[in-house]
Amino acid sequence: MSTRTTLREQGEAMRRRLFGDDDGAPAFLRTLNTEVSYGAIWSRPGLALADRMVCALAALAAVQRLAKLRRHVGAALELGLSERSIVEILIQIGIYAGFAASEEAVEAAGTVFATRGLAMPEATARDDTLEALTARGRHLMEQLHGDRATQGYATPGNTVTGALYPLAVQYGYGEIWFRPGLDLRQRALVAVAAFTALKLDSQVKKFGQSALNMGLSRTEVIEAVIQTAPISGFAPALNALGGLSDVLGD
Repeated sequence: MSTRTTLREQGEAMRRRLFGDDDGAPAFLRTLNTEVSYGAIWSRPGLALADRMVCALAALAAVQRLAKLRRHVGAALELGLSERSIVEILIQIGIYAGFAASEEAVEAAGTVFATRGLAMPEATARDDTLEALTARGRHLMEQLHGDRATQGYATPGNTVTGALYPLAVQYGYGEIWFRPGLDLRQRALVAVAAFTALKLDSQVKKFGQSALNMGLSRTEVIEAVIQTAPISGFAPALNALGGLSDVLGD
């Protein structure tokens, strides 16, 4: 069983691995942050370190903690995430938190790339028709959600949600989830982490269950939620886990 001393020791090792000598935390908070964030959470088993970073970037971008995001972008590069993968995480956030959030997050990442002499990834031409996006989006929805793909706000024929939802199908599922740089498993991690950070419990419940269809294990889904706790709060993470317990089991 871990003690606070062992948590601090492994937390310090993890903090240094990610950020070197300075993670930006104020001195009076550093010991607590090292123990809880890096010792008790970042060092947990059940989710690979690179995947934890994917979740952290998603949560930071969703709640717009841009100074901390910049530090994590640097750490993500050191862990081997590519510039394109990092940018794609931040772009995907746009469908959940708004493209204004994506713009500011990508700009923050760009400042880190520039200091390291790295270029922003080149834009990829995306010229599929709206009809193609719809067809591809609906296919992914079925692959992800199964019968739940047409429930709730996705119910066909709902003239209220139907005023907006076709755009979510086209650009969320049909465009963003198929952009190069992240695979579907990683995009499922982004969704679970971002929805948790944004306190969107029904979406966490939906996508957490669906993430299993993208190759994530039950443990990995749970850990993706837990990874957001130091960033967007323990209460939102616990609420999300409470909803997930209904579909993943206790």
